[in-house]
Formats: sequence, C-alpha cells, structure tokens
Amino acid sequence: MTLLAEPVPRTRRHCARTLVFCGLAALFGLAVRAFDAHYRFFDMVIYHDAIRWWTHGGELYDYAAPVRGELGFTYPPFAAFVLMPVARIPAATAGWLNAAGSVLALTVVLAVLAAPIAARHGRPLRQVLVVAVPLALCTEPVRQTLGFGQVNLWLFALVVLDLVVLGRGGSRWAGVGVGVATAIKLTPGLFIVYLLVTGQWRAARTAAATTAALTGGAVLLAPAESLRYFGDLLWQTDRVGAADALTNQSLTGLLARLAGTPSAPAGWWLAGCVLVLVVGLRRARLAHAAGDEVAALTLTGLTANLVSPISWTHHLVFLPVAVLILADAAARGRDRLPAVGAVAVYALSVVSPSWLAAAPGVVLSNTFALMLLVLVAVLPWRVVAVRTSLLRPAG
Repeated sequence: MTLLAEPVPRTRRHCARTLVFCGLAALFGLAVRAFDAHYRFFDMVIYHDAIRWWTHGGELYDYAAPVRGELGFTYPPFAAFVLMPVARIPAATAGWLNAAGSVLALTVVLAVLAAPIAARHGRPLRQVLVVAVPLALCTEPVRQTLGFGQVNLWLFALVVLDLVVLGRGGSRWAGVGVGVATAIKLTPGLFIVYLLVTGQWRAARTAAATTAALTGGAVLLAPAESLRYFGDLLWQTDRVGAADALTNQSLTGLLARLAGTPSAPAGWWLAGCVLVLVVGLRRARLAHAAGDEVAALTLTGLTANLVSPISWTHHLVFLPVAVLILADAAARGRDRLPAVGAVAVYALSVVSPSWLAAAPGVVLSNTFALMLLVLVAVLPWRVVAVRTSLLRPAG
C-alpha cells in the first residue's frame, strides 16, 4: 500500500504545474491579442508596402501610406535593401517575426550585460534573466518597438554586442556592428564619435569604413534614391513627424514645446546640443577610462537620443540598461539615491506619463526628455580598471 501511495504527491505536483502552465499560456494569449489589437505593427506595414511599391517600379521615397498624414519610408537606401525580404511575406507575418527576433536580441544583450552583475552578487544568470527580460518588455521603448514593428532592438544589439563583446575582447572586427547600424539608421553614428573620443582608433576606423562601404554599395545599386535621400530628404526632419509632437522626446521636442512653436528655436537648440554632447561624451569617456564600457555606451546612447532632431519614445532603448546600471550601483553601496533612481526611471518608463494627461504640463509632456537630461548628467559608473592613457595628467 505504501508503494502505491508514493506517486500521488508527484501526480498532484504535475497537475499543479500543468494548471499553472495553462494559466500562464492563457494570460500570454490574451496579452498577445490585446497587444496586436493596439499596435498592428504600424511601422512595419509602412516598410512592407513601401518596399513592395519600390520593387514593382515605384519611387521608394514617393510612397505615401494612406494613414496618419501619408507617412513614407524614412531610412537610407541601404536599409531598404536590408528590409527587402519583408516585402516577400505578409506584413503581419513580418511583424511577428521581427517581434520574436527582437525579443531574442534583447534577451541576448541582457544576458551579456547582466552576467557580470549576477556573478558579483552570487546569482545564477538564468534567475536574473527570468526577472530582467519581462521587466524590460514592459517598458515604453521596448513594447512600442515590438508593437510598431520597429528595428531599434536590432540596432541596439548590433552596437552593444559589437563594443562590449568584440571591443572588450580586442577583436579586429570591433566596430563592424556600429558601422552596420549607422548605415541602416544614422543616429548610431554618434558611437563612431565615441570611439574617437575614447581613443579606440582601430574600432573607429572599422566602423567608419563599414558605414562607408555599405552606404557606397547602396549608392551604386540605387543612385537616384541615394542622391534624393542624402541631398534632400535627410534634411527635412518634419517629413518624419512634427518636432513638437508629444512622442518626440529629444532636445528639439522639449524646446519646441517650451517655446510653444512647431519647431525648436535654432539658437537654443544648437547651444543645447553642444552642451549635451560635451557633457555626455565627456562622461562616457570617463566611464570608459574607469573600465565600465556598459555605462559608457549607455551615456552615448542617451546623448544620441537627446541631440537627434526626432527621438520617438520607442527609440529610447538604452533606458532599461540605465535601470540595470542604477540597480547594480544600489546593490553595491549603501547610498539610497541609485535605488530611488532605478525605481523612478523604471516606473516612468512603464507608465509613460505623457500619455496620461489630456492637457499635459511641462513635466508630463517632457518626462522622457527631462529624464534623459538627468541621466546624462548623473548616471554612475563602476570603477573596474584605470586606463592611464586617458587619465594621465598633462606633463
């Protein structure tokens, strides 16, 4: 009788696990359905239709989607060649494949970034990722990137894995990822400036050469489109969207909303960009000199978001990394400020207050822009090793 009674607890545990699994699967299904109904892969549909229009004989930058102001393709011609396979499958399928790949890219990046943190605090990496990935998925930049069918997480992975994995290992291929990301979308080009500022000459040359080669190849394959994009459309920032739109959380958007004008006052914008670039790149250089490449890249990414004419909320993919840096700083010391900062940045990234107010004020409408300014000014870094070539005093 005893032998027959032993399997009962196992059976109950198995049934309990099955019920939990089914419950989670049902919740996941409901979440996916609500997610799909809200976003509908809006940007991916535009990419899909624009490239299909182009491959069927139309002019790439003449395509205008029959929704929301007739938006069109806004990336360089090289990006169109990268996205060419999208036109061969249904837009919804492309959106879901992009979402799955983006989640995988995010998971890999978080695994790379969290591994040393987990080791320092004696936690298994798997345990950290089980918490970190779902938390990151809830933030505004990540969920909007997935929902709109954007490529931000792919570019994020290219830059971080390039400079953290290849760069830290001294690989001669370091810089290629930054070069590819810059050829697809120009904003990552600030990481080439970062490489120059920090004296990483070989990686900077590799990144610049990769960008030039890929862009040059696109010029050869699509000369008319390249001439039109780089000679005209690149400078029409209003073609992407209005500068004072609530979702534009760059310095341009902040100044335009403060001035109550459709565009930012040119003088204030130029002065603000110079100040942000000096502070952001200087602090990134110091973080690199201290051996904290993750903080250095995060400072550079946040600086790029601020100085870019248009930075939609889904562009701010370095915010979850900033939360990770603040949480690690809080766990290392007794100072409560990093812990408060981590909670505040994460909470604001999830709630996104600019969406909550019918008539938003200065703080609500500029939550992300103000948060970026504060992070660029005060984000801490961890002293790992001193590079005397950068810190040695003159003489």
